[in-house]
Amino acid sequence: MKNLPQKVRSRKLNSRVDLTAMVSVSFLLIIFFMVVGELSKAKSMDYPFYNDGCGPDHGCNKPDENRIMTILLDDDNKIITYTGLLLLPIDAPKKVEYGRNGIRQKILERNKKVLDYSAQLGKPGKGTTVIIKPSKKSNYGNLVEILDEMKICGINSYSIVDYFTPEEYKLMASN
Repeated sequence: MKNLPQKVRSRKLNSRVDLTAMVSVSFLLIIFFMVVGELSKAKSMDYPFYNDGCGPDHGCNKPDENRIMTILLDDDNKIITYTGLLLLPIDAPKKVEYGRNGIRQKILERNKKVLDYSAQLGKPGKGTTVIIKPSKKSNYGNLVEILDEMKICGINSYSIVDYFTPEEYKLMASN
């Protein structure tokens, strides 16, 4: 009998795959998406809505000039404030600076006067209504700083308006 060549059998290799690196990458991806999800949530300030129960009477919701303070924002961190109407101001237009001794002090002083005035009228707790008017030249950071001041000073009634009267344009150009 002839010697037949022997069949060479291949050895089976170990088919185990090391998944340690895959687990590490998976955890890194999970952490990444959790952080991105948390950072992408919208950040906003609470805007309280107060109803003083005034009702639908004519003139009921008419603004009181003594309670209205206007803040004009312009370029180069310039702020001009006045109280009442610009043509007949209660507090004349004045240029102020940002910060504790500037706009914050001005808002707090005006709010104290308005609270005293409201208490004399028998409507305690009605504070200052602030109208914030950023110009097209002012930057977003200045608007955020003013909104922070509203929160710090406890001003609950404020509005951001993008309309300037011709007199306000002249006032900003002159200062």
